[in-house]
Amino acid sequence: MYFEDTIVAPITPPGTGAVGIVRLSGPAAFSIVKLIWTPLGGAIPNGAAARVLRLGEIRDPRGGAGIDRAMAVFFPQPKSFTGEDVAELHCHGGAYLIRRVAGLAVAAGARLAERGEFTRRAFLNGRIDLTEAEAIRDLIEARGERALTLALGQLNGALAVRVDGLRGQVLAIRAHLEAEIDFSDEDLKLPSRAQIAAEIEALIEDVAALHATFDRGRIAREGIRAAIIGRPNVGKSSILNLMLGIERAIVTPIPGTTRDVIEDTLQLGGYPVVLQDTAGIREAGDQVERIGIERALERARDADLLIAVFDSSEALQADDFRVMELLANRAGIALLNKSDLPPSASERQFNDRGVTAPIIRFSALRAQGVDELRDAILHQIEAATGEGLTDTVAISRERHREALARAIELLRSARQAALDGMPPEIVAVEVTLASEALTAITGAVDSEDVLDVIFREFCIGK
Repeated sequence: MYFEDTIVAPITPPGTGAVGIVRLSGPAAFSIVKLIWTPLGGAIPNGAAARVLRLGEIRDPRGGAGIDRAMAVFFPQPKSFTGEDVAELHCHGGAYLIRRVAGLAVAAGARLAERGEFTRRAFLNGRIDLTEAEAIRDLIEARGERALTLALGQLNGALAVRVDGLRGQVLAIRAHLEAEIDFSDEDLKLPSRAQIAAEIEALIEDVAALHATFDRGRIAREGIRAAIIGRPNVGKSSILNLMLGIERAIVTPIPGTTRDVIEDTLQLGGYPVVLQDTAGIREAGDQVERIGIERALERARDADLLIAVFDSSEALQADDFRVMELLANRAGIALLNKSDLPPSASERQFNDRGVTAPIIRFSALRAQGVDELRDAILHQIEAATGEGLTDTVAISRERHREALARAIELLRSARQAALDGMPPEIVAVEVTLASEALTAITGAVDSEDVLDVIFREFCIGK
C-alpha cells in the first residue's frame, strides 16, 4: 500500500565512511530538512534551492545542539527519483552520526523507510517500470561485467522496449480479430484464420526467443556455480586455493579434512564463477563427515558445472567411479591432478566409463594446467549462455520467465483455436490473456503481494 507520508533512510551502506547520505521523500521532505539543517551564510535565495548542493549545519531543533556540518540538496517533484519532493543530507560518514541525523528527521515527522520503498514509490508514481526497478537492484548487486552490462541495459529500458514490441504484435493480432467481430457483415477483406494462425506462430517464436535468454541472464546476474567434487585427498582444496590465489581452504594429507562446503567467487570472461569446494565423496567415517558428504552431493546436483578431480598417480577406485557417475551427461571438466607424479590413470579409462567432459592433466603442486582449466570453464559458460549471439537483451528473473512461459502457452492455445476455425471471440480471449501476461513484466501488477515480493529483496534506502 502507498501511504502519502514522508519517509527517511540512509542511502549509503552501513558502517564508517567519508560521506553518508540521508534521503527523505514525501510532502514534508523539504520542511523537515529545513527544520534540522540551516545553510551557512543565511537563507537560500529564491529560485536557487533546487538541485544545488549547499553547505550548512545540522542542529537538534529541540535544544539547538550542533550535530554535523553537512551539504543539503533539494529535488522538487515530479523531477525526482521517486516523483515526490526529495531532499538529501550529505553528512560525514560515521555510523552513529548517520543514525542520529535520521533520528532527527523521524522526530520531526518522517517515518523510517521500508526495504525498497524509495524505488517502489518511483514505480507507483510512474517514474520507472518494474523492469527498471529490478535493474536498480541488479546494478547495486552486480558481481561482474556481464551483470553490470545487463542491468544497465535493463535500466535504460532495453527489456521494456523488447516486451512492448511483443505487445505491439499482440495488439495487431487483436485488431484483426476485433475487426472480424465488429464488421463481420461488412464487405471487408479481413485476414483468414490461417493468416491469423501464422501471425500468432511468428509471435510465439519471438516470445520464445526472449524466454530462451533466461539461462544467459541468470548466469550473468548470479554467476555460474561450479562444484569441485572428488574422493578425499585428490587435491580439491588445493585447486580451490590455486584458482582463487589465496589460502581459502585448509589443505592437509589427512582424509576428510574438508567437512563442509567452502565457497568463493572469481571472475572469468566478465562472469562471476562461484567455486564450491566440497567434502570428499566416500563411505563416511562419522556423522559429521556424513553430513558433509550429503552436502557435497547436494551441491553437485544443483551446480551448473562440475569440476571432478581425480588423483592420476593412483589407480582408479570405487569412489572415483562414483564421481564419474555424477559427471555423466553433465556440463563439467575432469581434472587428472598430481600429473607431476608417474601416471596410473589414463584418459582412456575415463572414456571407457562414458566420461565425455573435457579431460585436463593438472598439477596443483606445480600450478600446471591452470590456464587450461580457466579456458575450459569459460568455454562451458559460453556454451551455457549462448555467448556470441547478437541479442543483447536477456531476462534474468524467474518472474520474467514465468510470464513469458504463460504468454507462450496462451498464444499456442490461440493459434490452435484459429486453426480449428473457432469464433474470433474465442481466439481473442486467449490473445488478450497473453497480452496481460507480457504486460505483467513491465508493471501491470494488480496484486499488492506481488509488489511486496519484488521490493522486499531490496536494501533499506533504495
